[in-house]
Amino acid sequence: MPSRRTLLTTAMASAVTAAIAVPTAAQAQSYAAYAMVYFKESPNSTDDSYALHLAVSSDGLEWTPLHQNQPVATPTEGMLGLRDPFLLRKQDGTFTVLATDLKGRVFNLNNQYIHVWDSADLRSFTGYRRVKLHDLATHSWAPTAFWDPSRSAYAVVYSANNGTRDVFMVNYTTDFVNMGAAEVFFDPGFNVLDGDVLMHNGAFYLAYKNLGDNNLYVARSATGQPNTFTTLTSGLRQGDAIEAPILVKSNAGNMFWLWGDSFGPANAVFYAWQSSDIGGNSWARLDQRTFTAPMSSKHAGIVPITEAERAALLTRWGAPQWNRLKSYNYPDRYVRHADAVGRIDPFPMEPPADQQWRLRSGLADAAGVSFESVNYPGRFLRHSGYAIRLDPNDNTAQFAADATFTRTPGLADAAWASFRSYNYPDRYLRHAGYVLRIDPLTSSSSASDRQDATFRVTF
Repeated sequence: MPSRRTLLTTAMASAVTAAIAVPTAAQAQSYAAYAMVYFKESPNSTDDSYALHLAVSSDGLEWTPLHQNQPVATPTEGMLGLRDPFLLRKQDGTFTVLATDLKGRVFNLNNQYIHVWDSADLRSFTGYRRVKLHDLATHSWAPTAFWDPSRSAYAVVYSANNGTRDVFMVNYTTDFVNMGAAEVFFDPGFNVLDGDVLMHNGAFYLAYKNLGDNNLYVARSATGQPNTFTTLTSGLRQGDAIEAPILVKSNAGNMFWLWGDSFGPANAVFYAWQSSDIGGNSWARLDQRTFTAPMSSKHAGIVPITEAERAALLTRWGAPQWNRLKSYNYPDRYVRHADAVGRIDPFPMEPPADQQWRLRSGLADAAGVSFESVNYPGRFLRHSGYAIRLDPNDNTAQFAADATFTRTPGLADAAWASFRSYNYPDRYLRHAGYVLRIDPLTSSSSASDRQDATFRVTF
């Protein structure tokens, strides 16, 4: 399996750390949604964005990128870009954003500083500054923070090299201006990367990457103090190479998620596990069918928010004016156009905009839907000889009929969607050999055929 050390020079990886500050019990009861911060990368760099991005979710699994998946804040000092943003809800209910001071995919630079913003409500970001963490000849990657009640201060934890190996360092601060002295926070005797701390029932849980075997682990401490963590789990990995663990407690009950950011064989792919016992060693993989991260997102940080906060963020920044269509039985694949042919391909893909669609009122019937390409405006998915193509609208009745579909409950899962042809109403949009077409389908069709014709309308 590839190691971080090997892949740094190939510019495939991003260093990641995330942590979650835990609210009081009274606050937690009011949380019914989630906010995510991230930056973006795509395979050929066409969708790279080393700036702060924001998304929201009602269930913590299906994410809505805000501001059209464009930045909500951009660094103006240092490297003029960021990686690894982290979002902290402070004790007073406001927010602080921390991020690595790094633009691009060069990982051999020393930097003693990180980016910091303040935010009252995530509708604006103020007080931008760079703060210094240490004087070491090393980096300050993937800053994360949590409230340490025993010190009445925030612990800012980050990846660095202490002259012996890659460890987590920590600085204690009350204001994210005066950062205190750096000290070693976690040094298990082997190289580690990307820590995330979640407090639950008075204990502190640390997710991290072991650079020796390239797996993710979860450790526990009764106090959260430096060098008091003991590893609980076996190694976890999905994909060929993974990092950037995020520990999240579900608002709905005693369920926990562990997210990981994969950078091999493809970059910018999220995977997840879940467990009902964060203190145990049983983490079940989540099928990609059950979650959708924002397009091109990397190194996310996640915090719980209220439903009112989620609604206010949608009002302030807006939901995307486009959608993506995820395949039901190949949930790593999305509907896209390629050389004017409709098909499903694995995410990520280049250019990313090939998978973005504006769901218009049906050209032949306003009760239906037509799929207009985002990066080729005026071109729509239509069937021709039952095959699906991306063609320019010629404003004929025939084109309008061929490009109109009736949305129905998913043939394989009613919570998803299927699309029946307007002018061939016995035929549905489906993939066959990953290529899109319309074929006759009924309730007696095979389970495989029904799955081929089922999609999630997502972002």
